Amino acid sequence: MKKIAIYGKGGIGKSTTTSNLSAALSHLGYKVMQIGCDPKADSTKNLMKGEFIDTVLDVMNEKGDNLELSDIVFEGYNGVLCVEAGGPTPGVGCAGRGIIAAFEKLEELEAFEVYKPDIVIYDVLGDVVCGGFSMPIRNGYAEEVYIVTSGEMMSMYAASNISTAVNQFKKRGYASLKGLILNAKNVENEEYLVNNLAQEINSHVFHNVPRNGIVQVAENEGKTVIEKDSNSEMAQIYLNLAKKIIA
Repeated sequence: MKKIAIYGKGGIGKSTTTSNLSAALSHLGYKVMQIGCDPKADSTKNLMKGEFIDTVLDVMNEKGDNLELSDIVFEGYNGVLCVEAGGPTPGVGCAGRGIIAAFEKLEELEAFEVYKPDIVIYDVLGDVVCGGFSMPIRNGYAEEVYIVTSGEMMSMYAASNISTAVNQFKKRGYASLKGLILNAKNVENEEYLVNNLAQEINSHVFHNVPRNGIVQVAENEGKTVIEKDSNSEMAQIYLNLAKKIIA
């Protein structure tokens, strides 16, 4: 089982990139489980026809010990297994602790043993990398980390912070940073800026995702680009990303 975590600042297109990657991997014949680690719980909606699924935390609060895997694992586009950790009501509780509780519940119910995915992808909010949000890069949950960024200053700042966190855990034998995924916003000198950042954090730009209107059109329909038009130029870019990650 290949276990990867995709981090990035909120609003950078991380979940869009992740869900398109999951869809692309499913087209390549892999069984994929995508786990959203963001209180907004919107990581998997483009794999679920635009619908928000029940989160692990909400179902735990509702059903307690009577919770079953089928209550929190949903089959989305092309068989991709979708899970949303969820989070507390805004202003009440700690989102990081929510992620920890959700991970522990998935472990307790032996989700990976039951569903046997080939690839598990954790989609993690990267504005802060506190104990809860760093869960995927420690304790053996993920082995590889990719950071989605653009050339925007705050996005690159978050990427730098995330790389620092990954390096902290790398020394203990946990996940390692495999590179940056440039999700272009058409910022001036964007490739130059992100390549510079990559050098500063001793990494590289793993894949370049250009800006294309079909991504937003697909999202408005509650779909990934792969589902909307698997023969499109953008679909090929996500398929190439999937192939590179598998390779």
